[in-house]
Amino acid sequence: MKSYAVKNISLSSEGEKKIYWAEKHMPVLALIRKKFKKTKPFENVTIGACLHVTKETAVLVSTLKSAGAEIYLSASNPLSTQDEVAAALAGRGIHVFAWRGMSKEEYYRAIGHVVKAEPMLTMDDGADLTACIHGLYYKEYAREDVKIVAQVVGKKSIGDIVENIVGGTEETTTGVLRLKAMAREGTLLYPIIAVNDSYTKFLFDNRHGTGQSALDGIIRATNMLIAGKTVVVAGYGWVGRGIALRAKGLGANVVVVEVNPIRALEALYDGFYVTNMITASKIGDLFITATGNRSVIRKEHFLKMKNGAILANAGHFNVEIDLEDLENISTSKKEIKTNVTEYTLKNGKKIYLLCEGRLVNLAAAEGHPPEVMDMSFTNQALALLYLLKKNRKLKKKVYRLPLLIDRKIAELKLKSLNVKIEKLTKDQREYLKSWRLGT
Repeated sequence: MKSYAVKNISLSSEGEKKIYWAEKHMPVLALIRKKFKKTKPFENVTIGACLHVTKETAVLVSTLKSAGAEIYLSASNPLSTQDEVAAALAGRGIHVFAWRGMSKEEYYRAIGHVVKAEPMLTMDDGADLTACIHGLYYKEYAREDVKIVAQVVGKKSIGDIVENIVGGTEETTTGVLRLKAMAREGTLLYPIIAVNDSYTKFLFDNRHGTGQSALDGIIRATNMLIAGKTVVVAGYGWVGRGIALRAKGLGANVVVVEVNPIRALEALYDGFYVTNMITASKIGDLFITATGNRSVIRKEHFLKMKNGAILANAGHFNVEIDLEDLENISTSKKEIKTNVTEYTLKNGKKIYLLCEGRLVNLAAAEGHPPEVMDMSFTNQALALLYLLKKNRKLKKKVYRLPLLIDRKIAELKLKSLNVKIEKLTKDQREYLKSWRLGT
């Protein structure tokens, strides 16, 4: 098996410094690693992962390796890889296939190497790895991604590969949506733990992690002043909530665009101006998409935007801003600085797209802070252990990680922060169990 493919292995010493910093801010995963080193629960287990190759991910896969696992890792986004971290992981014996700026073919060939390794467990962020495995199994060779992966996997039996998989995990909202669609169709081949649905993931990673890191990426790419700007946030899920909150904190006038009436009402009562995209397009200075859906901003919106409007995406895939529409109504485009492309529209206005419409927090910045990824990746590690212990007894469905494990992660995080919480008295526990005691 090919060992690794990174941009420059000589960057490993710089990557080690970044990983060291992340490790110092991920105490819960450090506790898990200490235990794993002793018990080796993943001895002789191959784990195939498709994740953002960042310093935080490095802490996760190093923890799993210390538990005895053999790790094959590909990028889950062509622009999210930190090349120095990828080099450091290769030096640590991780089979990593990732570099920043991968072409579509290179991206899926990297996933092909992960599939070819015949993993027993899979970890995904966006479900590309899982979707490719399923595409191979169902012989969907007309799909470009499946065709490329098939070339790498070669003559290995996809039936044998699938038979070897005990289960998998999924990190993000977009991936969970894809996997639940498979489950509804009855095509899901093995059980998946939706790590994204754990409280210690979405309440913190999605809201506080993306909320901060998306604005960080935008500011790094543009050096713009957020205060006084009208920021349009498309989507008011946990990611959208976090972005809206952070933009408001930086002094922006925040507009929320939402299709769900309950979420729209929530945004309104949270103090934001709520409207549709056609209205928002006329007043926005900065647009940030966070919906998980396609063509959220499209032709009719581009044409009504102010001259100089800036577009950024915080959703997993680069489909939320309709790039085909933007190309079709433009007379020219040029990269004016790293991560900023200027489009000149046929009406003479200029619009600025950040990071080719890809995840702005990872393409222009460093992604989520390690403090929140500490909980997210502890969820990943414990979810894999849960799947292994269940030993094929779970149905082929999408599951949440058991609440007891979720609560344990929260307890460990609080302990690491030296935060004490109240405990119920015996009388209080009895009161909560009884229906007889009233007014």
